[in-house]
Amino acid sequence: MTTKVTSSGEEVLSSRIERLKESVKELPKSPGVYLMKSRVEKIIYVGKAKDLRSRVRSYFGSSKNLSPKTILLVGQIHSFDYILTSSEVEAFLLEASLIKKHRPRYNIRLKDDKSYPYIRMSLKDNFPRLYIARKVKKDSSMYFGPYTSGWAVHETMRFLNKTYMIRDCKDSFFKTRKRPCMTHQIGRCSAPCVDLISKKEYSKDIQSAVDFLEGKDKKVIRDLTKEMKSLAKEERFEAAARVRDNIQSITSVLEKQSVVNANSMIHQDIISYFGDERGTLIETLHVRAGKVIGSRPHFIGSLNTRSESEDVRDWLVSFINQYYLENIIPDELLLPVDLGKDLQLLLQKVLEQRSERPVSVRFSTDSIDRKLMQMADENAKSHFQRQVAKSEEKKRGLEMIQKKLHLKELPFRIECFDVSTFQGKETVASQVVFEEGVPLTSDYRRYKIKTVEGTDDFASMKEVLQRRFEHHEYEDPNLIVVDGGKGQLNVAVEILKEIDRQDVPIVGLAKARTQRGFEEQEVTTSQERFFLPGRQNPVVFASGSQAYQILVGIRDEAHRFAITYHRKLREGSTIESQLDQIHGIGQARKKVLLQHFETIQKIRQASAAEIASLEGFNQKFAEKLLQQLLDEE
Repeated sequence: MTTKVTSSGEEVLSSRIERLKESVKELPKSPGVYLMKSRVEKIIYVGKAKDLRSRVRSYFGSSKNLSPKTILLVGQIHSFDYILTSSEVEAFLLEASLIKKHRPRYNIRLKDDKSYPYIRMSLKDNFPRLYIARKVKKDSSMYFGPYTSGWAVHETMRFLNKTYMIRDCKDSFFKTRKRPCMTHQIGRCSAPCVDLISKKEYSKDIQSAVDFLEGKDKKVIRDLTKEMKSLAKEERFEAAARVRDNIQSITSVLEKQSVVNANSMIHQDIISYFGDERGTLIETLHVRAGKVIGSRPHFIGSLNTRSESEDVRDWLVSFINQYYLENIIPDELLLPVDLGKDLQLLLQKVLEQRSERPVSVRFSTDSIDRKLMQMADENAKSHFQRQVAKSEEKKRGLEMIQKKLHLKELPFRIECFDVSTFQGKETVASQVVFEEGVPLTSDYRRYKIKTVEGTDDFASMKEVLQRRFEHHEYEDPNLIVVDGGKGQLNVAVEILKEIDRQDVPIVGLAKARTQRGFEEQEVTTSQERFFLPGRQNPVVFASGSQAYQILVGIRDEAHRFAITYHRKLREGSTIESQLDQIHGIGQARKKVLLQHFETIQKIRQASAAEIASLEGFNQKFAEKLLQQLLDEE
């Protein structure tokens, strides 16, 4: 259900708020989520409530009771929507999903610019293996982490594969083996692909690897020692010696780990923060079975924790709710502040419902807790100082861009579009976004031009900009960058006028020109030039400046992104043409093959059984398909 209040440009804020107050009376006194919307129906804030009517009413009361940030929000609200839930816990869960989906301007939001790696154990396979994963999914796998770096994950996986002789080959390779590969021959794989180890014995090795990843050090050493003695008793001295070497390797690895509580077997996350008017850094320290495996910093530039108007319980709970939407929920969560009994129990129920097991949420109290919290505090302060130094440098660059391009506001969000065509076919375009001077990859978009045939950059750019501004869920850009000089800039300006978005500032970026003189050694290179609408001469930035790096960086990134997409489409066309030569392949089967395998080489490497398992295929046709592809090699 949607409650709307329309407002003309002449209506004052107080009149609009009075109308909103009347609409609030229609809200139910039930738990749910409310969505505040702007004049163009864009969701600008998502909140949860035990009593929707009471909570939403609080926004439109006396401004004396509102924080400056909330007053700013209220000034932008033109309508609101709501979704009822069966409980306050469900409202929490839904709020996090909606914030992730709509990215409202006035909510505390986690950026998707950096995902930390996990180790994934594929338990649904007959012979599981280890993978590196960037997100935790409900896919019948076990996840371990998060780790500080991809290097740490690869080293751990390499160690476990070597120690427990776990296969590291891809499934397509595994299914087609007729004899053991080189990895087995050098003693690093037990070759389950050709049945040189039983499923039962392989499962024992997998369980040992899981015990190691879960921090069960004593059990791991105890089991290996027992196995070594048993082998020696059977006079299998070579095998016993290999187990002895494994014990020494594991002991060496364990000695290097940072142990904070040797008697603990639970998994903990410790949350701390440090900030001021320049922003806030929230630190999550990850401890598994008493050992520190890493920490993750999350910088939120819009949050000033020293402001009296900021309630730590509100933004901290919002952060936790969003963070554990896609990350492993630990057995215990240690917090830097006491949330109060009611809010603590509510957050605990939310995490338990997500993880489907008991979770403890508490304020750190004893000496071990304080030691962990101190470690998290130190990391938060250190990472804050590093982040602020980078942010201030980027901000100076944005301020220089604002000054030299005569912008009304700081170009917090910059968007760049690039059109790519190959021999008049498969015209595509890219949209690249920088926020605060750094790439925001979650907002990157690719466009396959639909309305233009052949080469027509004007029509292609028009289609792209029209499609872009149909998406009101995105923030409007403070600046658009187009690749090209005055000609391309004038085209883009006309397009913005046609779609009634001439309010968005735009700049054209022309590449540096290299000129050769009469002498072979005489080479001169001009600077990158930046053209503004209605201005004859270009603006020039110093090539080493932060402003220059931001603007040229987004242009180069848009070009790279468009070319990558174009190459992918061309490769897809090549694959399709090859598949078209095979009798019996229709559009439906071709689509299934492309979605599953992506390349001809991957299809060739697949087994007939794997292809036969796909929708629309059978064993006989799969064998025929593989034979024809192999004949064409």
